[in-house]
Amino acid sequence: MAIQGERVRVLNDVEPDGEGRYVLYLLQQANRARFNPALELAIEEANRLKLPVVACFGLLDGKSGFPEANARHYAFLLQGLAEAKGGLEKRGIAFVMRKASPAKIAIDLADEAALLVLDRGYLAIQKAWYAEIGKQVRRRIVQVEGDVVVPVETASNKHEFAARTLRPKLNRLWDTFIEDLKPRPVKHKADTLGLKSEIDVSDPDKVLAEMSLDREVGPVKRFAGGEGEARKRLKAFLKDGFEGYGAGRNKPEAAAASHMSPYLHFGQISPVEIALAIREAKAGDDDDRGAYLEELIVRRELAMNHVFYTKGYDEYDKAVPDWARKTLADHAKDERPHAYTEKQLAAGETHDHYWNVAMREMRETGYMHNQLRMYWGKKILEWSPSPKEGFARTLRLNNRYFLDGRDANSFTNVAWVYGLHDRPWQQRKVFGTVRYQSENSLKKFDAKSYAKAVEKLCAAES
Repeated sequence: MAIQGERVRVLNDVEPDGEGRYVLYLLQQANRARFNPALELAIEEANRLKLPVVACFGLLDGKSGFPEANARHYAFLLQGLAEAKGGLEKRGIAFVMRKASPAKIAIDLADEAALLVLDRGYLAIQKAWYAEIGKQVRRRIVQVEGDVVVPVETASNKHEFAARTLRPKLNRLWDTFIEDLKPRPVKHKADTLGLKSEIDVSDPDKVLAEMSLDREVGPVKRFAGGEGEARKRLKAFLKDGFEGYGAGRNKPEAAAASHMSPYLHFGQISPVEIALAIREAKAGDDDDRGAYLEELIVRRELAMNHVFYTKGYDEYDKAVPDWARKTLADHAKDERPHAYTEKQLAAGETHDHYWNVAMREMRETGYMHNQLRMYWGKKILEWSPSPKEGFARTLRLNNRYFLDGRDANSFTNVAWVYGLHDRPWQQRKVFGTVRYQSENSLKKFDAKSYAKAVEKLCAAES
């Protein structure tokens, strides 16, 4: 199938002085060698121009590294890049990886490129990279969306109020975009270009060991990075966990989770590939399919909409709606029944046993079930000295320990705790009219079984 035109944006239409030696693809958000529309468009253009394809990746560490990323995140990223490198080279595509910002490596290698192709992310740092590239690269630049099902601007031209306002827009459009993407043949191999990488990511453990980064939060055994692992997990979920997803998805002990979020975060699997697999699954019913697509498309792309249309999505005063900030401010001086420092929260040293269990799962395995993430966040608001400090704490803990932290979902989910995409509820202390969650929400699932499962998961990490 052809790549939908709505996925493609021309950022710069300057033709190069010469013919160019290759088509360059900055592989930065979509870290995979298959089901990657930006890569496939680069191959199409290279075949048309009778040129090979070069894919590149800029690796940042130390003080210039990706904000808040630590050894846990980089280990998973590097595992995925090692597999992507192998997949690209098997297809006849060169892979160049250097210690540089994504913008710098693209600008440097674009000197000999006939065309530059970018994939797309929505965070402020990614937008800054694209802007820098656009200013400095005097070549035709094409950007291809491969991180959502329906391109953000196609779905909506404004910041959406809630899922209920975005859902009908997505429902009308998504059939057009849930299509298979076949790999294009690479007609001109890149093995004679002689381009060198500064980093050989074939040994991700070695690369990680040589990086300057925060190692206090280490890699996890629970999740291995890479598109092969993502597809393996998806296949296992569809076989053993998908049937009954609609009824069991809010029960952490039910194992009704696909665990796709880390792989989506690092671009190691396409949301369209997942949507196709869900639609074609032999197990499950329409309720299961509908519930999963609601999470994968509506909820996830509501987060993309929020980040795209909100300048300052990581700031309390800009991300949280006015009504919520006002009611929280009105109750900021209410007595807190419990108060904890951020250090106590990170260590799971509160009076709430099951909150501590959830924090332990997050801290030691890099994951927490969505049902518990909501409860976890609401309690941080309740136990913090002020709403603004609570927001900052929630975001710091979220981004530090979760493998899928530091993305559009993270920023949106944290703001949801404080009233984003929600409405006023019953007035109460501390929360005002922002939605409250009590310990009674733990009665909706088997908390004891969940605690036992976490115990086993954490034991496997030691």
